[in-house]
Amino acid sequence: MGRMKHQAMAKRDETLTATRIGDLLPKGIAIFCWCNRCGHNAVVDSHQLAASLGPALPVPDIGVHMRCSGCGSKDVATRPDWPSLGQVARHS
Repeated sequence: MGRMKHQAMAKRDETLTATRIGDLLPKGIAIFCWCNRCGHNAVVDSHQLAASLGPALPVPDIGVHMRCSGCGSKDVATRPDWPSLGQVARHS
């Protein structure tokens, strides 16, 4: 059963594609950048990135073109800055 599940997951992963900068432009979603060295983070406007890097670039690949303004490292991870859901659960 494990092998069948592994093959099914591998087949599904082949069809998945990363979100591209151009996909975020109509929704006005920015890019969240995180430095893996010092933890500095920032939100960058997707329109600005699309103008300089092109709208076809996948969001995870943006980090290769970034440099941390805190420590100067090029070890930067990027993801869409999805809107917050707000408070999801209430605990008392």
